[in-house]
Order: sequence, then structure tokens, then C-alpha cells
Amino acid sequence: MNDRLDTLERDELPASAYGLPERREYPMPDAAHVRAAEAYFRYCPEGLKPQLARAILAKAREFGVDVKSATVLAYADR
Repeated sequence: MNDRLDTLERDELPASAYGLPERREYPMPDAAHVRAAEAYFRYCPEGLKPQLARAILAKAREFGVDVKSATVLAYADR
């Protein structure tokens, strides 16, 4: 899988592959997309940031990604 998902690929992903599954936003089917979700974290709505931060950390553990963003780490503790 490359770093960009087309519409069909996104539609085929299970809800569990998304950082915000109810909105089907921030897909994280692999390590590259976990890093992308971390990079785009600042664009997440404020009220959803704790949920997304926890999802990023969970997927990061699954794919062996080292999360370096202090902001993501801080929101994960909320």
C-alpha cells in the first residue's frame, strides 16, 4: 500500500482502521498512515483530539511507530 489511499481503498477499510471511526477520518492501515495521522493531528476538531490521540498511540504500538509529538502524547492522557 502506498502513502495515498484512493476512495475504493478507503471504503474497503474496516472502521477499526480509522482514528475517528464514526467519521471514517484519519485512516491508519499501516505505519506510514500512523505517521500521517500524527502529522495532521492539529487539524482534528478540539473535542475529538483525545480520542484520536489514543487511537494514534494504539496503532503506533501495533505497527512499531515511535510517536514523537508532545501534543499527541498530552491529549492521549486526557
